[in-house]
Amino acid sequence: MELLDVLTELARSGQLGPVANGAAWGAVTEALGEPFEVVIGKRRSWPRLFAYGDLELSVCRCQKIILICLQTWRDTVELPAGLVEKRAFTGHPKYAEVIEALGRVGCAWQPYTSLTFDNQCAIQATPSGVVFVFEIPEGEDPVLNVAGPQPHHHDCAAATRTSGMPGCPGGQR
Repeated sequence: MELLDVLTELARSGQLGPVANGAAWGAVTEALGEPFEVVIGKRRSWPRLFAYGDLELSVCRCQKIILICLQTWRDTVELPAGLVEKRAFTGHPKYAEVIEALGRVGCAWQPYTSLTFDNQCAIQATPSGVVFVFEIPEGEDPVLNVAGPQPHHHDCAAATRTSGMPGCPGGQR
């Protein structure tokens, strides 16, 4: 399995194994183990950001995944054991390689104009809504920077128990 195989699976289904928008956080950690928590500043507030190598997940206070980002801009892209057999992949996939891989698996796509400007272009996989954002280095072919489905919006069950936070009604400040 190569990184393009991982990306085409994400494009077709919108998920990687147990990692899906709206998935229960407990089921994901049970399958993949404990992630690294990314703490920004001194406060630990909700939603929280966790990482399994280059797979970043934002988790709501109600313990559901609300955002999935697969970072591909590094030289080596690392994914968690339990998700894929091979854990490290060569990064920097080119636009043409991604388009060709999507075509091989019959995954339709379209330009995603709201994230296409200046030195950046984006496409969206039709079946899943996964967006692929490419950086366009000066004089070079576009290189995939990040891929992931649109954020998951939900009625947070925790909203009735605590005050709200922008982006997640049940969040805690």
